[in-house]
Amino acid sequence: MSNPRRPQTVEEYIAAAPNKALPYLRKLRKILQSVAPDAQEVIKWNMPFFVEPRFLFSYSAFKSHLNFSPHHASLEVFHNELKNYKTTKYSLQIPYNEPLMEDLIRRIAQFCVEHVSQSKDKSFW
Repeated sequence: MSNPRRPQTVEEYIAAAPNKALPYLRKLRKILQSVAPDAQEVIKWNMPFFVEPRFLFSYSAFKSHLNFSPHHASLEVFHNELKNYKTTKYSLQIPYNEPLMEDLIRRIAQFCVEHVSQSKDKSFW
């Protein structure tokens, strides 16, 4: 993020993102909103989060890629489908020169919503 002022809203975050990121951010946000319509969108740690009030997922824009960070349990569940993508323990990296994998992201997000809603653990993470 090149804007020295920290975004206070998701809209401000997206507006301050690199131009290449904008269509990815808008599409990703729309997918996540459709999967978690009751979740609250907030800025935490300078990036957009979906919470209900527990963490569901977050995302962040960088110069050449977008990170989608779902609940940690989901990346392990979808490990085989993610083997052709760059991942870390907590995020999926989506380069701007590749299409957004909408179906896979939607399924990961749905898993997160179901997993968190069924969890007896009430901690944020």
